[in-house]
Amino acid sequence: MKVIIVGTAYPYRGGLSAYNERIAREYQQQGHDVEIYTFTLQYPSFLFPGKTQYSSDAAPTDLKIKRRVNSVNPFNWLSVGKEISKKRPDLVLIKFWLPFMAPCLGTIARVIGRNKKTKVISILDNIIPHEKRLADKIFASYFTGSVDGFVAMSRSVLADVEIFDKKKPKVFCPHPLYDNFGEKPEREKALQQLGLDEQTRYMLFFGFIRDYKGLDLLLKAYADSRFREMNVKLLVAGEFYNNSEQYFQLEEQLGLKGKVIWHNDFIPDSEVRNYFSAADIIVQPYKSATQSGVTQIAYHFEKPMLVTNVGGLAEIIPNGKVGYVVEPNEHEIADALVAFFNDNLQDAFAEGIKVEKEKYSWKKMTEAIQNLLKQ
Repeated sequence: MKVIIVGTAYPYRGGLSAYNERIAREYQQQGHDVEIYTFTLQYPSFLFPGKTQYSSDAAPTDLKIKRRVNSVNPFNWLSVGKEISKKRPDLVLIKFWLPFMAPCLGTIARVIGRNKKTKVISILDNIIPHEKRLADKIFASYFTGSVDGFVAMSRSVLADVEIFDKKKPKVFCPHPLYDNFGEKPEREKALQQLGLDEQTRYMLFFGFIRDYKGLDLLLKAYADSRFREMNVKLLVAGEFYNNSEQYFQLEEQLGLKGKVIWHNDFIPDSEVRNYFSAADIIVQPYKSATQSGVTQIAYHFEKPMLVTNVGGLAEIIPNGKVGYVVEPNEHEIADALVAFFNDNLQDAFAEGIKVEKEKYSWKKMTEAIQNLLKQ
């Protein structure tokens, strides 16, 4: 097939780029011709909450990436749609994550569809965002009307799509493994790279820090007096996407100064493996969620996880086999983490992960998309 992916890719950073580039490589490995159309402007700078949108890593040499899309220029949307439509690809994939992008991506999809040949499939992170804004549903409805089918990566998102479209084919397929961050280094080497003590055990909170991700719950859980008897520290690795001061004030109030290790910059792809290899357990204390790429990085590096019972997180973390599923409150989070360290369950969970991770291949995702095309 001729496959075109429209969305975030290098030189932009983050999970969206990692996903689009990884699925492009999967299609290439299967013998398909693949191009990615990414942004010339993704977010206007005043709307972007982080320090930079751009990657510090080297450009990939094995992918055809074209910078064409301007997210706020309607004339650009029409010209990009026409350019792709003229190529008459068999499949266009659009990863949808935010209603802000709906006018841009929805218009491009509509123009492509006029050639009566190309099928446009959307892989959905969310259709209703975690942090709601005015006109979200109007924009989401415009986008869902522009494509031929949907792949939802959690059952909660699959149900959300029904609000907007009950007729088009849709399927659930969980988020595949993020296996693009390299091999797992030895723990001692990873700790040395990060300047961390080899005798200490670590809980890792990883990724952009936003209110819905529940870092405040984890700080309150870590203030549990039982942790003071353990040589366990909390490592927070990721860039603040909201007010950082609230977390530092909470750290002070809870008496955690010196116990939390803050690495508060965006973590480049080339360094991700060190953080996961250094950690004993990955903690995702989210207050709301659909699915998360962090769990799929943890699966790749065979690290136990604690997730909260929100959205689709519990669907892919069998409780007691690869980690814990708890309610989103500090008491249950603390109880599970204390049990993990007291009972030394890392090796037992790692064995469960080796079995469970086989479910999350990129081939399964492309097969799900192929099944949609047949419908």
